[in-house]
Amino acid sequence: MVTILNSLEDMCEHCGCRGVEPIAQLMDEHLEMLELSGQIKRSLAAGDRALAETKLALLGERLVPHARREERGVFAALEEQGDFAYEVRQLEADHRAFDDIFDELDVTAPDFEQRVKALLADLSLHIDRENLGIFPVSVVTLGAEGWEMVDRAHAEEEEASTPAH
Repeated sequence: MVTILNSLEDMCEHCGCRGVEPIAQLMDEHLEMLELSGQIKRSLAAGDRALAETKLALLGERLVPHARREERGVFAALEEQGDFAYEVRQLEADHRAFDDIFDELDVTAPDFEQRVKALLADLSLHIDRENLGIFPVSVVTLGAEGWEMVDRAHAEEEEASTPAH
């Protein structure tokens, strides 16, 4: 019998990644960012540039703390262990490139839509590399110290993003 996986979530239930809370959280954020990407593309296709710009700003706001959690958590733990350093550096370079692209996006530029579409395509590929590569690898290779580092990074980011009363 052949089972067809209908979604990233189904696939991750199969491999076990979603059973690890910090990875599940990052993957949930990826799903949210992919959904926002779809909304941006649909808004652009419908000619609703204002909605696309609003959703794009929201995507940028989500991406920053997410990337920080990845870099301070899973990526740092893998690097400290000496594992997959090249791939981790490539993913971190992607994060910096996304920051630069968001900073340089000019909504009045004639190539705005093309640049946004390229950004969203690159983000989708980046997410695939994490979800299908570095996250499953981390689940099977990180030891207790690595997971402690991941948990600390998630807790620190959570604390930093919680408004003070």
